[in-house]
Amino acid sequence: MPEQRRGFIYGFSAYLLWGLFPLYWKLLDSSGAVELLAHRILWSLITIVALVLVRRRFGQVRALLADPHRRWPLVAGALLISVNWGTYIWGVNHGRVVETSLGYFITPLFTVLLGVIVLKERLRVAQWIALAIAFIAVVGLTVENGRPPWVAIILTFSFGLYGLAKKKAGAGAIEGMAVESATVAPLALIAILALGVQGQSTVTHEGLGYLVLVLLTGPITAVPLLLFGAAATRISMTTLGLLNYIAPIMQFTVGVLVFHELMSPMRWAGFGLVWLALAILTWHGVTHRRRTLAALEVAASAA
Repeated sequence: MPEQRRGFIYGFSAYLLWGLFPLYWKLLDSSGAVELLAHRILWSLITIVALVLVRRRFGQVRALLADPHRRWPLVAGALLISVNWGTYIWGVNHGRVVETSLGYFITPLFTVLLGVIVLKERLRVAQWIALAIAFIAVVGLTVENGRPPWVAIILTFSFGLYGLAKKKAGAGAIEGMAVESATVAPLALIAILALGVQGQSTVTHEGLGYLVLVLLTGPITAVPLLLFGAAATRISMTTLGLLNYIAPIMQFTVGVLVFHELMSPMRWAGFGLVWLALAILTWHGVTHRRRTLAALEVAASAA
């Protein structure tokens, strides 16, 4: 099988699994978001340590820990992704699956904004138009709900900033996740012990099947990340960026068709504006890439 096709399958599979996450977390709604987050962190650490052993990546992990310029962005990333995971679990188990999908729809637009604010990148007209449309959509959804879509906003900010932290760290998927998991694992362990002491732990009281599902939170966190990492080395960033929309589309579909979350006309309009903004952003990204490649080919042929 050609490497590009293999990469496409890896990428599609990663986003497919992420898109199905609401169904998984809904099975665990007997537990609170803090308890589930703590277990997810601990079992992710155990899973990733096993992968480090199998792949013999201890050297890379030590190198990350020894370099403060790469270590501290990963520490920040660990805190940000923990906020992201906890908010997502809370949103799913409180009937806000559609709102969680909005957060991931908006993330690419927020990433563009981060490029302007942090990396001092200059935006083209199409990108400004996309950002303006997305802002109008969020304002409209705020008016409709009587409150800002906080779940979506927290997911957008935490994941966008997490991506920036990962970019600055420049770490591989396995070793980066190992450092991140180890960073927040002590907090997760304290949370689990505190819940147990207070008699609020639920994981061990819901039966063997429930416990197994909790233990599997480690592998289900690691597998999509590994698939994504394998895809990123085999296919273009344009293709990977287009695949990125699979997860929120699936989350939105699950929220509407499976969990029957309410979609008023105003809410449909808000999401429609977000999708329009993403269409403009995607169109601009694809056409700009083609022009850049064409210019490089002309320059190469003239050299």
